[in-house]
Amino acid sequence: MKNRKQNIIPAVLALSLPIVLTACGSSQGGDNGEVIVYNWGEYIDPDTIELFEEETGIKVIYDEFETNEIMYPKVESGAASYDVVCPSDYMISKMIANDMLSPLNFDHIPNAKANIGAQYFEQSKSFDPDNQYAVPYCWGTVGILYNKTMVEEPITSWAQLWDTKYADNILMQDSVRDAFMVAQKKNGFSMNTLDSQELETAKNSLIEQKPLVQAYVIDQVRDKMIGNEAAIGVIYSGEAIYTQRENPDLEYVIPEEGTNVWIDSWVILKDAPNKENAEKFIDFMCRDDIALKNFEYITYSTPNDAARDLIEDESIKNSEIAFPDLSQYDHLETYIYLGEDGDSLYNNLWKEVKSN
Repeated sequence: MKNRKQNIIPAVLALSLPIVLTACGSSQGGDNGEVIVYNWGEYIDPDTIELFEEETGIKVIYDEFETNEIMYPKVESGAASYDVVCPSDYMISKMIANDMLSPLNFDHIPNAKANIGAQYFEQSKSFDPDNQYAVPYCWGTVGILYNKTMVEEPITSWAQLWDTKYADNILMQDSVRDAFMVAQKKNGFSMNTLDSQELETAKNSLIEQKPLVQAYVIDQVRDKMIGNEAAIGVIYSGEAIYTQRENPDLEYVIPEEGTNVWIDSWVILKDAPNKENAEKFIDFMCRDDIALKNFEYITYSTPNDAARDLIEDESIKNSEIAFPDLSQYDHLETYIYLGEDGDSLYNNLWKEVKSN
């Protein structure tokens, strides 16, 4: 999964971020030691780190990654001794399979069970079957963002990304799992399939679609759609919230064939040097007021029900983009780890798509 987390933030906050991270990256620990955190880029309100340091006396050493695939080998190699990491669902499954994570003591993280909705822990069982390792931090869906002034009818289906009348006006995600998910759902398959015939069909669908695609993008989908540079784009729900604020002609939809419902979660590494402080950090991030600050900053949906209750803007609190009623949609899935052979299979098929 690519860097869907590069959220646009107010300029004054953006300018303050490097200063905060530099301070957090100080080599000197706090009065009560330190905690070393590895998170997606721009995926936390810097003020919450400062508050944690002030309240606990624990120094936060903070590092960022752009993709799960960049994060994993760095953690696996032990090149850096991180305590807390925030991977996505399928990568957590891979880390569990490779014995890289420490089981959590939820007695030391009381805000997690008190504030995070039970449905998110239930959903997490698809990659953390016994809810032993992961505390949900953010979640969302993948859908289609379209410009109502540039399309001839409402967009409701992934199949419309193959409509020739939108040639050179379609933006696809430049990510193997996300691209294949679109083709798999269009064809009625699971996005976690390892069936060779289904994968071949999905690959051929992507090759067939390729002449219609303006660009395979990651962060650029947001700015291109805001600027009316494309009619339709595959996008993450958190990005859609921001784009609609900037361009009211944009509409976000979860296609009728279903989609990916993803969860990013806090985990503690098996060899974490500061495990007790890691627990304190996660517990702090699960506090309702802190979770609210992070939601308002990054605009990705919070699984923290107590934080959602604190949202004053009713249009956001009840937003079908930020907090959709998932029971109203069919064929929703969460990515799972497909094994080393499965990863290689998908990567090779994606290379075939890109080379055609």
